[in-house]
Amino acid sequence: MKSREFINNLFEACKNERSVYQLHCLTLKTGLVTNSLYVTKLNTLYVKHSTLQNARKLFDETPQPTVYLWNSLLRSYCREKQWKETIRLFNRMLSQSISTSDKPDKFTVPIAIKACAGLSDLKTGKVIHGLVKKSDEMKADMFVGSALVELYAKCGEMEDSLRVFEEFPEPDVVLWTSMVTAYQKNGNAKEALSFLSQMVMNEGLIPDRVTLVSVISSCTQLGSLLAGKSVHGLTIRMGFDNDLSVANSLLNLYAKTGSTRNARNLFAKMSEKDVISWSSMILCYVQNEEPDAALNLFDEMVKKKYEPNSVTLVSVLQACAAAINVNVGRRIHELTKQNWIELDLSVSTSLLDMYMKCSCLNDAIDIFKRMPYKDVVCWSALISGYAQNGLAHESLGIFRNMLSDGTRPDTVTMVKVLTACAELGILHQALCLHGYLVSSGFDEKVFVGAALIDLYSKCGSLDNSIRVFDFLSEKDVVVWSSMIAGYGMNGFGREAVRMFNRMTEGPGIIPNPITFLSVLSACSHTGLVEEGIKIFDEMVHKYKIEPNSEHQSVMVDLLGRTGKLNKAMEFIEKMKVKCEPHVWGALLGACRIHQNVEMAERVAKKLLRQDQNHAGYYVLLSNIYAVDEKWDSVARIRNLVKEKGLTRIPGQSWVQVKGKVYTFTAADSSRLESECVYQLLREIEVKMKEENQISDTDFTLLEV
Repeated sequence: MKSREFINNLFEACKNERSVYQLHCLTLKTGLVTNSLYVTKLNTLYVKHSTLQNARKLFDETPQPTVYLWNSLLRSYCREKQWKETIRLFNRMLSQSISTSDKPDKFTVPIAIKACAGLSDLKTGKVIHGLVKKSDEMKADMFVGSALVELYAKCGEMEDSLRVFEEFPEPDVVLWTSMVTAYQKNGNAKEALSFLSQMVMNEGLIPDRVTLVSVISSCTQLGSLLAGKSVHGLTIRMGFDNDLSVANSLLNLYAKTGSTRNARNLFAKMSEKDVISWSSMILCYVQNEEPDAALNLFDEMVKKKYEPNSVTLVSVLQACAAAINVNVGRRIHELTKQNWIELDLSVSTSLLDMYMKCSCLNDAIDIFKRMPYKDVVCWSALISGYAQNGLAHESLGIFRNMLSDGTRPDTVTMVKVLTACAELGILHQALCLHGYLVSSGFDEKVFVGAALIDLYSKCGSLDNSIRVFDFLSEKDVVVWSSMIAGYGMNGFGREAVRMFNRMTEGPGIIPNPITFLSVLSACSHTGLVEEGIKIFDEMVHKYKIEPNSEHQSVMVDLLGRTGKLNKAMEFIEKMKVKCEPHVWGALLGACRIHQNVEMAERVAKKLLRQDQNHAGYYVLLSNIYAVDEKWDSVARIRNLVKEKGLTRIPGQSWVQVKGKVYTFTAADSSRLESECVYQLLREIEVKMKEENQISDTDFTLLEV
């Protein structure tokens, strides 16, 4: 008796691999290795402190394993996600069992069902379900029921999940939670919330933290801040407000619903934080366009000795990209090297994207070349990176390389390719890409359709834009907005307004800020002042959309282009938010068009107080002075620009001739054909003057 108690104490004290070996030797010497209880305990210790292989060796050496030993081994394989071996062992158990002591029980079956769920093996899962129905004990067990609900949900068979649930007359919290989670994982967040309501209100059951995490995830899927706050209140009343998993889920909810303030308050109150908490808060700042706050929080995280993981570093790299902070980005890059995760797919893709957005192309290309595996996401990042850096033609070359590499593009990639092609404005290339979209089955995708409409519009082929629009069976707000923008950029302002009215008068489509920006830009470019003012008023009062700086800039441009400079100034002064520099820039441009020197000086004073290093604004003011022949002022501006060392980034254009793309900039004389090109331009200018297509010169463009 004493020796048995002593060995029991040894099992309790076993803390490392060596002690497991010693304990195994002791059981062999004492003959206790034939005792099923000790063998099961020893098996569990091998898994915990040694390897699964050693546990399996012990199992294979046991002549008649009991159900407890079978369950211990099956559970170990399942925990390691070795689903196939779990199922194989379960089948072996079924075929070898000869008595009640080694037959599968209500603890064995959930493990096997979980393995089927891991493999999405519905066929085997249904066979096991058949075995369950033959056993009164198993079919009444709610853990078995929960496992079946999870299996059917994982395989997308929610009707079968519900059928299993309904077979239990009094389901417990675990079974209710399984249904809530099942609906949430299958993207049916509303049904998940409905089940929670039935569980609490009708059955009087108290949800546990697993239930709450699934419910919070459902609120996140719906993007419902109000529902999320209600669940947050419920977690506080139930005493789960200090639970780490619940708090992390709430942080994710607030991040995804744009509620930075709520996330910040929750984060500050959390008594316990882990790397997921810090990563969620950093991501919250990134997703809500506060990259500097994200970088500051990361510094705080490091100072408090939290070890960032790959998810954290990806979020921080996104913040570096948004803030165009390559110095911090390089620091993070060094950190990824130290942690041996530089070439982790998600990390290396984020590094590539960060370097591209910071215009460090060589660094981005170096990362791409060293990546051992390249998926569609990293190819897509490289394609968009080239386009963002003014190399749209090269980005199409990358797309061709991607196809040659055997990587199939997804919808996101195709949108980026179409966007790059739109920068070139080459109709032949657009038609080729459209053909590829049709042959690859992308042509009916809504986002691809919107990008294709935009591409044709920028190529000046409005007829093709309209054909794509009419072809799409599903039209969301993005598609409508693209078509409205297409009419506007091609000078058909009234058609853009009619399209906007047609959209708002139809069912189901509600205009968003981009829609209003598109239609207001169309009004601005075609001088539809009254229509523009009316639509802006609708945006603010009917649709309750707060104007951003882009809307304000367009409205100032609309009023300014048509000579209503005082109204434009009045509009700016009535703004509730601080006026961004580009809004003042729009008014300064209008002053140039209508040669209002007095207002231009007032505007320039306010503008240059906000942005002193934008060479384009000095050029505008200099041109206004030049037309008014205020040469002293022109000279003063020129000297000021030289003192500040400002330069204008020259605009780049390109043209395709016989399948080859030629790029050129203003005053470019580097090409052999330059003299012929400029001679042709002079002849065209003379011809246009003869036909009264342009005036002689309303103002002089001075490069300062």
